[in-house]
Amino acid sequence: MGRAPERLTNLAARVVEPMGYELVGVELVRRGAAGLLFRVYIDQPEGINLDDCAAVSHQLSGVLDVEDPIGERYLLEVSSPGMDRPLFAPGHFSRFAGHKAKLRLAEPRDGRRNYTGVLRGIEGKMVRIEVEGQMFEVPFDHIESARLVPEF
Repeated sequence: MGRAPERLTNLAARVVEPMGYELVGVELVRRGAAGLLFRVYIDQPEGINLDDCAAVSHQLSGVLDVEDPIGERYLLEVSSPGMDRPLFAPGHFSRFAGHKAKLRLAEPRDGRRNYTGVLRGIEGKMVRIEVEGQMFEVPFDHIESARLVPEF
């Protein structure tokens, strides 16, 4: 996951939130010669459908065309967070405490880069995750990606 710069997240929030949706997060991912993928995750209590994604995409495209904040070729994708919901903000780690998640660090910490276990929230800037009965505290700023793990 490539978290988007704050300026792009703020731009997306200016469009998404007045439309009545929650901005879950924004990614900016390089796709090699194909340019960039600008992915915007939206949600609402009733869930997200294709019409919701199309409406946000239409509004956001207009703003992106006028402001041109990316400066190179990109593809805009508007999506629901899905069952394997990405976690972007510190509040997400509190909101989904008790749920299974997978964290990937930007660099190994104590010889470990991946953690899959039960989220136990966030204290200060430390995300707490329990992996096979052992508690780990990971600095939020060191997390490269985080997603919920669907359980059936």
